[in-house]
Formats: sequence, C-alpha cells, structure tokens
Amino acid sequence: MQITHLLHATFLVADLNRARIFYENILGLVPDSKRPEMSFPGVWYNVGVHQQIHLMQLPNPEANLQRPAHGGRDRHIALSVSNLNALMQKLDTATIDYTISMSGRSALFCRDPDDNALEFIEYQPSL
Repeated sequence: MQITHLLHATFLVADLNRARIFYENILGLVPDSKRPEMSFPGVWYNVGVHQQIHLMQLPNPEANLQRPAHGGRDRHIALSVSNLNALMQKLDTATIDYTISMSGRSALFCRDPDDNALEFIEYQPSL
C-alpha cells in the first residue's frame, strides 16, 4: 500500500458566500458542479487535475483560536501559482494581508476570511 495523491483539502467557513468571494474572485477558482449536495452548505473547487479544495459551512470547533501572524507557522496547504506578482497585486487590491516566505523562496502566505492559512509558491516548469 502506498499513498498516491492528495485528493482534497477541506476548510471550515462561517459564511460560505463571503468565502466564495475570496476563492472565486481573488484566487480565480471555479466551482465544480458535478459534486453532490451534502447536508450542509459547501462548494468544491478543482485545483489541477486530481486535487480539490472543499469549503464546508459548519461550526468551527476552533473559533476564536489565536493563529500565528505568519501562515507558515500554522497548518496550511501549499498551492503552486504561475505568477506570484499577479497574485500579490490581487491581494493588495483586495486589501488582504500576506507575508512573504521566510525561506527566501518565491512564495507568500495569506489567510482566507476564516483564518485558514494558504501558501502560494511560484512554480515555473522546466523547459
């Protein structure tokens, strides 16, 4: 037995409509309409070929938990982006705070409206 793929990451959100503005308008993700309805509000986004992000509007057992200022010191998912500067411009325009990776790589961390941490790493495939 071996693990072959990470299929999805799930985030709890308090307000699905507010979260969708971030994931769709800022990050440019498109909802996957093929996913079945569940017993609570939610949305699925395809990320790449075999991966998805799942937002679930459910009570957060960690509400009001103090999170580190830098998302790299908190649990997070890492996503590759083709142009980190373009993402920074979108975040700046939307006045969303972010921090640059402390490792020196071309990467940044930000949080969604529910304080879920996301890392974005600029990835340029080899030619």
